[in-house]
Amino acid sequence: MSKLYGERQLALQEEFDTTKLAQRMIEAIVTPEIPDATRAFIESRDFFFLSTVDHRGFPTCSHKGGDPGFVKVLDGRHLVFPSYDGNGMYLSMGNIAGQGKVGMLFMDFETPHRIRLQGTATLEREAALVKLYPGADLVVRVEVEETFQNCPRYIHRHRRVESSKYVPRAGVETPAPQWKRIDLVQDALPERHRDVAQAMGGVIDFATYDSLLKEGKA
Repeated sequence: MSKLYGERQLALQEEFDTTKLAQRMIEAIVTPEIPDATRAFIESRDFFFLSTVDHRGFPTCSHKGGDPGFVKVLDGRHLVFPSYDGNGMYLSMGNIAGQGKVGMLFMDFETPHRIRLQGTATLEREAALVKLYPGADLVVRVEVEETFQNCPRYIHRHRRVESSKYVPRAGVETPAPQWKRIDLVQDALPERHRDVAQAMGGVIDFATYDSLLKEGKA
């Protein structure tokens, strides 16, 4: 039996009479490398969901977005993606630095279709690699252990409206997010971001930011 299943999964499979089916799924859809078709799908995505594990053992799930191709498949066992400017918490990146195990879920809500990937990640600061991504402060390298395709039957269809203007792009000045104007964070911002609020029209309170958020303007 594959190491994908532990005793708890095996017990539930036995309880619901899916032991043979679960094993067949491993044989049919789970691979230790990234197949060519999966590579093309991953590199066509402009977002994915990233799962990491923190120092307390809690899973953390986050959305990572960029332009199509921001996740680059280097070969059958490795891929990379950028860490862009965020809220300064570095939850996912800190989890990777500490624990390393990651899960990645790539979705197409229009088709629909999805691919899951599991592996071990490391943070890369190599200048040549970071330069592949304008606006990135780190690059994550993932050594793939398992990829598998899942049935799309419970994926609700959604259509993409437009790309985020906040995604860093070569030769284009990336606008600052509205939350960096909030009065409560002004004295906590890194020095390099202290003039953001003034440049955007001034400091705002949280209620104003909340209104912008609900209107889709944040």
